[in-house]
Amino acid sequence: MAGGKWQLGSDEWQMTSDEWRVASEKQEQNLMSSGNLEEFKAYQKSLELFDHVVADMNTYVQSLDVKRLVSQQLASADSVCSNIEEGYGRQSSVEYRRFLIIARGSLRETYGRYRRLRHWIPSEIVEERVALAEEINRILSATINSLEGR
Repeated sequence: MAGGKWQLGSDEWQMTSDEWRVASEKQEQNLMSSGNLEEFKAYQKSLELFDHVVADMNTYVQSLDVKRLVSQQLASADSVCSNIEEGYGRQSSVEYRRFLIIARGSLRETYGRYRRLRHWIPSEIVEERVALAEEINRILSATINSLEGR
């Protein structure tokens, strides 16, 4: 990386990190519409987040006092994946977009609860999970915006 720009080989082609992010998100949107859910990065990362939630709840949150929070955290993380899956199975861009918006809401719930679970989970773990949720949110938001009006 030179001067804040990515440079590939000896070509004069350069791309800022923001341009690269936008291009990457567009590529993800194309994969989403290609018919292969498993290649959609938001879906891959939401599955990763769900796995982290399961592990974190089993590792760090053993108190019966927070049993309800643990149950809700598992449900909201599952809802992110489930709504992406359900929307993907619809035959309509309008329906798919609607389910992605619901998935994004569940993601926000998962994100917020991680912040509240900071009393039981180490802060570095919370920050890692929050960063992953923010990454998923960026991909979902870009996809939702691309589907608007279709």
